[in-house]
Amino acid sequence: MTRDELLALPVTIDVLTAGKAFGLGRNTTYELVKAGEFPVPVHAYSNVKRVITADLWRALGVQP
Repeated sequence: MTRDELLALPVTIDVLTAGKAFGLGRNTTYELVKAGEFPVPVHAYSNVKRVITADLWRALGVQP
């Protein structure tokens, strides 16, 4: 993802979008989330797992 694409993301995103930002594929993303080893915190809301975009930006060194 480009810097502009990252900065255009909403406040929270699904784990697949976050994985894409790290250059990870679907299977690797879900494996890391399941193992608790995803590079940023993952928050579970009911059955939906989300990542806070600001956490993603920090991990990638992107400043808004």
